[in-house]
Amino acid sequence: MPEQRVAVVGAGVMGAWTARWLLRRGMAVTLVDQYAPGSSLASSGGETRVTRSAHGSDDHYPRWQRRALGQWRELEEAAHRQLVVDTGVLWLAHRPDGFEAESFATLTRIGIPVERLSDVEVIRRWPQISVNDLEWALFEPEGGALMAREGVAAVADLFVAEGGTLLRDRVLPPDETDGLGGRLNRLRSARGAELEADAFVLAAGPWLPKLLIGLTDGLLDVTRQEYIYLATPPGDQRFDATNLPTWVDYDRAFYGIGSIAGRGMKLAPDYSGPPVDPDRQERRISDETVEMVRAFARGRFPGIANQPVAEGRVCQYEATPDTNFIIDHHPAFENAWIVGGGSGHGFKHGPVIGEYVAALLSGDGPGAAQLAPPDDRFALRPRQRVAGMRTSGAMSGWPRRD
Repeated sequence: MPEQRVAVVGAGVMGAWTARWLLRRGMAVTLVDQYAPGSSLASSGGETRVTRSAHGSDDHYPRWQRRALGQWRELEEAAHRQLVVDTGVLWLAHRPDGFEAESFATLTRIGIPVERLSDVEVIRRWPQISVNDLEWALFEPEGGALMAREGVAAVADLFVAEGGTLLRDRVLPPDETDGLGGRLNRLRSARGAELEADAFVLAAGPWLPKLLIGLTDGLLDVTRQEYIYLATPPGDQRFDATNLPTWVDYDRAFYGIGSIAGRGMKLAPDYSGPPVDPDRQERRISDETVEMVRAFARGRFPGIANQPVAEGRVCQYEATPDTNFIIDHHPAFENAWIVGGGSGHGFKHGPVIGEYVAALLSGDGPGAAQLAPPDDRFALRPRQRVAGMRTSGAMSGWPRRD
């Protein structure tokens, strides 16, 4: 029986991991992207992403995160480069109830290590953090940071080394000439190439709305997001990732990661930015974002607040109204799958997303059932926008309640 040919469009974290998992299942896989894997223009670009188990009362995402973290560590060993930075993740709680308390109860119930710290204990461990407005903190000792750009590049490198094909081209939206009888037969590229396959995975990140014209209207928001790195004070190691946990200030909508390899401390506002065209936006940090970060740091990390900006990054996220992913059949083509809506929330889950899509596409019912959520959260359908839902960065995947 000939190998099943699969074309995966998009070499971000979702597409790259899906391609590698399909290859592991014995398929002939072609991975296509308009830029190099780990490109700074993609949602999967940038230096770091947060990996954390806390997801409020939901226990599906914590289980996925733990499984994915194991796969990131396996990739790290295979690629012979550091991809996981074990910092722990500290959630700064302003009230006794809410997301942090729900997360503590859930993680305790399902056996994921978690600690409840008083403000006094936070100051004892990390005196560089100001806790004047906090009630307590939730600490995940096994959370941390993922090296995003290097991680995606490592997946793609191993995919090619293991026999996959990587192409650089821009895929055009399919039309009525590309499919017949409810099946997609080919995709065409901007350079005039034709990509024929038995099955297709469309995982183009913020370019999904352009690839799936009309299908994601009201379902995917592509927004501009900015964050900066503040230089650490000379000779001062308090704000290095070795001495400061990755942190999330949920109620104030900020998160950050200590300095890794001398790049500076990452501080990111977790506000949904304005809609943006990923092909046209200028990736220049605004003065407003710099001042917003400094104002936050003066209250939370006064020892670094007045340090110069080491660098800044502008990216885009693609998020659904409820911030759950899209993993579903294309409505017009039975042999095509749509995978997206990941943003920062999806990066840490990338390995398991790929594993799940590969099981679905290959018809492995038991394998897919083992990974499937208990509901239809991934379906390509209209979704309710939860009031105050965050759509970006480390904190997407649950509603704000402030």
